[in-house]
Amino acid sequence: MEWFTDLFTMQFLTALLSIVVIDLVLAGDNAIVIALAARNLPPHLQKKAIVWGTVGAVVVRSAMTIGVVWLLKIPGLMLVGGLALVWIAYKLLAAEEDGDEHGGGATTLMGAMKTIIIADAVMGVDNVLAVAGAAHGSFLLVVLGLLISIPIVVWGSTLVLKLMSRFPVIIYVGAGVLAFTAVHMIVKEPLIKTFFETHSVVQLGLYVLIIGGVLGAGYLTQKRRVRTTPAESH
Repeated sequence: MEWFTDLFTMQFLTALLSIVVIDLVLAGDNAIVIALAARNLPPHLQKKAIVWGTVGAVVVRSAMTIGVVWLLKIPGLMLVGGLALVWIAYKLLAAEEDGDEHGGGATTLMGAMKTIIIADAVMGVDNVLAVAGAAHGSFLLVVLGLLISIPIVVWGSTLVLKLMSRFPVIIYVGAGVLAFTAVHMIVKEPLIKTFFETHSVVQLGLYVLIIGGVLGAGYLTQKRRVRTTPAESH
């Protein structure tokens, strides 16, 4: 029962508060990627994708936190994760809406959940490292912090999804945020971190290049799709 009494110590509560704050501060990216992945689903499937995608992401992130010491030993992890997130941001922005109202709903739901979980796992590297440091090796603290933040992420995703339906430009804002996160991961990669710290102009240029490239490529893809769809319908 010693672990139970530890729940009420000031050290435990302070660490838990730190983890919750970290999760909430970084929850914006999660809410955006979840909303982007679910936006093309039928309304009755959107809520399911948000809830189950969030649950799956929490499970994966918890597992990552357990193996954080091992993860830290992987050279190039942040670089590969950042590059993967660039591609995810583009695909979410350029995603083709499913025009078949009677299409495979279950397949579409699983596809959205898969995107949510993979994107969250990629983005969660920074989060995992921060939470692991605040938890001081306590997996119980990690799980409690994630459980507390789940309702916030679900609510935030639902709100972003509603805003996207009313103001489509928010889709571009969301993709831009994901692209920004991707560049941040790349420049913080230990293998090349020193180079970017000593070449701030190159670092700024990389931010502009990747964010602008994701938004520009996504915009051109959508415009090309709009032009070709009428021709195909005839």
